[in-house]
Amino acid sequence: MKVLVSDNLSEQGIEVLKNADGIEVDVKTGLSNEELIEIIGQYDGLAIRSATEVTADVIQAASNLKVVGRAGIGVDNVDLGAASKRGVVVMNTPGGNTITTAEHTISMMLSLSRKIPQATTSLKAGKWEKKKFMGVEIYNKVLGIIGFGKIGQIVSSLAKGLQMNVIVYDPFISKDVIQKTGVEVVEQDGLFKRSDYISLHVPSTAHTKNLICEKTIKKMKSGVRIINCARGDIINETDLLKAIKTKNVAGAALDVFEKEPPGENPLLLLDEVICTPHLGASTDEAQENVAVAVAEQIVDYLKNGQIRNAINVPSVNAETLTKMKPYLYLGEKLGSLQAQLCKGRIQQINIIYSGEVAKMETTPITLAALKGLLNVFVETDLNMVNAPVIAKERGIEVLESRSSESYDFTTLISVKITTDEESKTVEGTLFGKEDTRIVRIDEYHIEASPEGNMLVFSNVDSPGVVGKIGTILGKNNINIAGFNLSRRIVNGKAMAIVNLDSPLTDKAQDEINKISNIVFAKKISL
Repeated sequence: MKVLVSDNLSEQGIEVLKNADGIEVDVKTGLSNEELIEIIGQYDGLAIRSATEVTADVIQAASNLKVVGRAGIGVDNVDLGAASKRGVVVMNTPGGNTITTAEHTISMMLSLSRKIPQATTSLKAGKWEKKKFMGVEIYNKVLGIIGFGKIGQIVSSLAKGLQMNVIVYDPFISKDVIQKTGVEVVEQDGLFKRSDYISLHVPSTAHTKNLICEKTIKKMKSGVRIINCARGDIINETDLLKAIKTKNVAGAALDVFEKEPPGENPLLLLDEVICTPHLGASTDEAQENVAVAVAEQIVDYLKNGQIRNAINVPSVNAETLTKMKPYLYLGEKLGSLQAQLCKGRIQQINIIYSGEVAKMETTPITLAALKGLLNVFVETDLNMVNAPVIAKERGIEVLESRSSESYDFTTLISVKITTDEESKTVEGTLFGKEDTRIVRIDEYHIEASPEGNMLVFSNVDSPGVVGKIGTILGKNNINIAGFNLSRRIVNGKAMAIVNLDSPLTDKAQDEINKISNIVFAKKISL
């Protein structure tokens, strides 16, 4: 068997691969997409970091590829859909750079406060400008942390050691779990209003993109400083630029950007902005840890069939996995749909299997549903292996039950979510062997494909609502791919799922929510 290492991997990781019996290793870095496509067909395994783009074309050409191992957390550079369809396991190395990223966040905050990069540049230019680089103390200042996963928790601990006052907003973790760490739980607007510093620790999703924008910056304390070592598109860079120029934001420390490399980004020209080229995970210790980890995982899979830290499949044998693929897909999509529909902090997820699926080993499906649920709002070090651990850390109870009865369908998966504000149920089934469908949301029986971009809305059943929504979508150049409506009684409430060819914009969503008789309208990405 052959493994290609296409990105810079530490020697310790490469040695693990070379020392494995029956595995031949080639190290070829800096390949273009065309060059990779030309040679990938001869390899069983591919070890990467962030530089190699494992596109659908690469996957298509990879006739022998069985596993892609990412030395790090994020797999933004891997087409997971294409890999899953070809049966290629995609693994990452969760936790290997957690401490490193948290330390970089604190370093950026301190450097921003004391203008260390600017002062260094000035002094090396032969200047002595003490007054120009007057800094501010972080002692007793309020640090607002958005996202309280592992990295956010370590940042909190380090900040408290520096005697900062830490407040946290994370709507998907139990308040009790957060409060046990000794920090104050607040709502998002409260965090914006009170924070002297704001540090971002959330993944890039449809709901976190442009989280920091003109609208939210207006809610912040004047002179706030913003640190982002998470994902670049969480911040609207145009709005941040404007806010810094108008002094509403005193400064920003950025390790990530909307486009990387950022090129001629006007933010880089501001003295109030310090920046690094995505160095959050770049320490000798972290790179060695993740390199060794991914090499060991690739070897275990190729030689023993053992799957660890998989992004797209659970830890099951190949025969069972083939049979369960459509159920895993359905479970993950139902979990993701619930996470985007429900309100409040999730306390419990209850997955009920009915009919034919109840006769199967359902644990992998439960893990898939849990992964789909958590993946909407946790950091990107998530897979089916660590999803139960993360759920427990966040105070989420996971229940599973079975019933031989399935009523209207031969097989049915129900995912019920209980939060501190509501309970919500979604159900799905298979038509034939592989055709997945959503068939119910709460009391509404509805049929829709669980994929792509969606608008889910509820309204008082009255003439004109659907027409107005269609007009708004058309005006915003959003094409309807499918429309599914359900109601229980005339003039009661109705529920609809609209499949879209492109994502629902915030502007269009706001316009729809302002329509008379609309109960709610939410954009969904599956």
